[in-house]
Amino acid sequence: MATTVEALSRARFRSDRTQRVNESVIREMTRLALEHKAVNLAQGFPDFPAPEILKNAAREAITADINQYAITWGAKPFRDAISAKYQRTYGLDIDPEREITVCCGSTEGMMASLLAVTNPGDELVIFEPYYENYGPDSLLCGATRKFVQLHAPDWTFDPDELRRAFSPRTKAIIINTPNNPTGCVFDRKSLELIAELCQEFDALAITDEIYEHILYDGTVHVPIMQIPGMRDRTILINSMSKTYAVTGWRVGWVLASPDLSHSIRKVHDFLTVGAAAPLQQAGAVALALPDDYYTTMADDYVARRDTMLEVLEGAGFRCYRPRGAYYIMTDISGFGYPDDTQFVHHLIKDVGVAAVPGSSFYEDPRRGYGMVRFCFCKKYETLKEAQIRLRKI
Repeated sequence: MATTVEALSRARFRSDRTQRVNESVIREMTRLALEHKAVNLAQGFPDFPAPEILKNAAREAITADINQYAITWGAKPFRDAISAKYQRTYGLDIDPEREITVCCGSTEGMMASLLAVTNPGDELVIFEPYYENYGPDSLLCGATRKFVQLHAPDWTFDPDELRRAFSPRTKAIIINTPNNPTGCVFDRKSLELIAELCQEFDALAITDEIYEHILYDGTVHVPIMQIPGMRDRTILINSMSKTYAVTGWRVGWVLASPDLSHSIRKVHDFLTVGAAAPLQQAGAVALALPDDYYTTMADDYVARRDTMLEVLEGAGFRCYRPRGAYYIMTDISGFGYPDDTQFVHHLIKDVGVAAVPGSSFYEDPRRGYGMVRFCFCKKYETLKEAQIRLRKI
């Protein structure tokens, strides 16, 4: 009884905003993989080395005593490098002094952006399935979510359904392209449709472009900021994590017009003060790499994707072929399990391979019961070991 009373008493110390937020399923799967010594194809981090040039640059920055606070919204050499990269790659003219905020990864970039532009009760349009952070992010800032379905097998959306999701209360739409978890990449026509709605309903586009260079089969990434009328309506979020295989560095950035950046910088300042100074110095080196770095990286991921498709299809999975990012969504209905979570726990504990249940990417988990996501940003030895273990299914 005392324990129950104590628990009830302590409940008053839990804020309302956290009550609807659950633990990350992706990170939970990694912990289970470690516990059961499973091959981790759940969480999207490479298990191969980061480029040596980046590691050397970070070591040199630390040795040179670039170890104190950088300017809160980013060290100038890094902001200049970000600006130059977007000019070179997309022809976007971004002012490094007023339109770039360096954050502790794209995760903080998204949270800082949402806190900066939304008020409780504002509506956010989110495509579903969605990267799991977007749900808690929107709840923590008090926004109302309106979901629009991406339909398999090509993960396209219904323009009429999207229009119905917009209203006078819509503050922003969250776009993730190339997309996690589906691997879809929004083409220019789709982005133009979204842009028209943003302008009609006076809404922002908050776009997560962290997989911008991981593209397959001739697919082209188009930042919605390039679309006419969207230059000052877009908040573009990105980071070093995926492109340069440094997910643990936690260095990202937000591009936005000066008025939006002013608000985002205030939130960022009091959330984290600033990203790691020596890693920003190394980031300036990364962003200046020649174009063949990105071509080689994409070619390498094509080979890993095709290897993973072969592994999964050989084990009986029905795969949705991705056009970008480094994940494969699969249909598990043929395995006879009642839901995705039971199947994934079987994979981890009995087979020795970790994946992510599809339900974690949906507001209504039932929509994802028949799906599981695998990542393939792993060494070929890791993928081969997964192939051997998956034979046990």
